[in-house]
Amino acid sequence: MARVYVVGTMDTKGPELRFAAEAVRQAGASAILLDVGTQGVGGGADISALEIAAHHPAGAAAVLGLTDRGRAVSAMARALTAYLATRTDIGAVLGLGGTGNTALVTEAMRSLPIGMPKLMVSTVASGNTAPYVGPNDLAMMYSVVDVAGLNAISRKVIGNAAHAAAGMALHPVVAAASDRPGLGMTMFGVTTACVTSVRQIMEASHEVYIFHATGVGGQSMEKLADSGLVAGLIDVTTTEVPDLLVGGVFPATEDRFGAAIRTGLPYVGSVGAVDMVNFGARETVPAQFANRKLHVHNAQVTLMRTTPEENRAIGNFIVARLNRMEGPVRFLLPLRGVSAIDAPGQPFYDPDADAALFDAIRSSWVAAPNRRLVELDLHINDPQFAAALADNFRQIANG
Repeated sequence: MARVYVVGTMDTKGPELRFAAEAVRQAGASAILLDVGTQGVGGGADISALEIAAHHPAGAAAVLGLTDRGRAVSAMARALTAYLATRTDIGAVLGLGGTGNTALVTEAMRSLPIGMPKLMVSTVASGNTAPYVGPNDLAMMYSVVDVAGLNAISRKVIGNAAHAAAGMALHPVVAAASDRPGLGMTMFGVTTACVTSVRQIMEASHEVYIFHATGVGGQSMEKLADSGLVAGLIDVTTTEVPDLLVGGVFPATEDRFGAAIRTGLPYVGSVGAVDMVNFGARETVPAQFANRKLHVHNAQVTLMRTTPEENRAIGNFIVARLNRMEGPVRFLLPLRGVSAIDAPGQPFYDPDADAALFDAIRSSWVAAPNRRLVELDLHINDPQFAAALADNFRQIANG
């Protein structure tokens, strides 16, 4: 039977954690109690802090007994992540705690696949939860009162969370017989025409999941890939890379393209919307960019045209990661423009900047049997370009 892993610091939250584990059992599920305390010795756990800490790459000494609490919490989070990766019987993970334990447990939760139940009862769940949740299906429940003793409120909140975790572990959602293979795609407003056309072509054979390329969108798509929930990627819109390199508000992480590297999934990509860096309202654009070519997309979004120098850096960043992919790869260059506003007569039309991007990709491309660079004398939003993206994906997905 899949079990609910109840996680927290037994030295400071022992009664609350034991109450949660018992509530899980009373709801009919199996519970296992994990201690992730870093300073004291907590009793009553099924898995001790020492056993979990031993999963740190540098051993338990890198986790336990540290005088710097921040370092200790970070180290235990890494150890817990490694420990959970060895488990094959997780039905759900339930965490309880304040700021430190929330950071610790949710870091490990974020490493788990999409679809695996994850619930954190936390004192910080009513504020900005983005740093704890990220691009994951991680649920946070506000504790109302501090997780500091059992009382009429905490028993109700913790009990509800325990019953929710037990229910998710006992009743996993199974795939429907009608489910088609998943396909992840990235889109921005200025690549909508392209992505819509590809979606319409691919829907006959795949469930198409489209992600708005706003930083967390790309992360969410790659999380699905890491979780085994898509059969491939058509990564049309890589605009998060310029924001990472230049300083926009929708940045990728350094791990952009990492899922395709790790999984070897069929990958078709392009350079959609890399002609721009995204900022908020016009008055929020940093002073050092005041003299750059700017375009007010709407009241809350201002776009800045990338320069040839920036485009060379963008191209090098992308191709360095494409060269590491061992699965089948096709990367398509639309030589007539990379976004709706990068075309003749449009505000970001700049053939020299585009040429710098394309030249950087060509010059750094490492030829390999699994990878092919495809150049097309088309604009990214031309129907023929969308058809080429779909055709190339079918070719590599079908072997």
